[in-house]
Amino acid sequence: MPLGGGNKCGRCQKTVYFVEEVLCDGRSFHKFCFQCMVCGMNLDSTTEAVHMEEIYCKACYSKKYGPKGYGYGQGAGTLSMDRGESLGITHEEPAPHRPTSSNPNPSKLAQKFGGSEKCPRCGKAVYAAEKVIAAGSAWHKIGCFTCATCNKSLESTTQADKDGEIYCKACYGKHFGPKGFGYGQGAGALVNTQ
Repeated sequence: MPLGGGNKCGRCQKTVYFVEEVLCDGRSFHKFCFQCMVCGMNLDSTTEAVHMEEIYCKACYSKKYGPKGYGYGQGAGTLSMDRGESLGITHEEPAPHRPTSSNPNPSKLAQKFGGSEKCPRCGKAVYAAEKVIAAGSAWHKIGCFTCATCNKSLESTTQADKDGEIYCKACYGKHFGPKGFGYGQGAGALVNTQ
């Protein structure tokens, strides 16, 4: 503690006296300076989250640094489409989709005698240690077993296939699911207004 006062506030750098001091991550703050850096909400020890000297409320922290994608909504049965652009988060565009070839394994005889199955996405040989079976073909687990639309990595329980191509359940439902009046207008439904 410096001579003649308290510690310096982590936000405004002014002296913090004992009666107005809030401690967080080894730093002192005025009660009125202890706010989320994004939304400005007043924080306490149960609502704060710290990331590299920056203080956030738990909601802003999870939007900026938490997991993204299907299943990480903010409530029961929700799908969060908030990608955090308002927080300054930029996203890389996925690599362009390479469609699968129509006949990935030209010869069943070559598969039995010395050849290996070919991945429909990249066309390279798929060996047992890296093989995942889906849509009637063998895929590389890393890099190729991804959604044809959004390029999200898939698991055997999260994939759906159509015409030899694989999709995540969200993209499959969007492209091939039921459409029209009465579908997706109930409580908790996501309505896209673009």
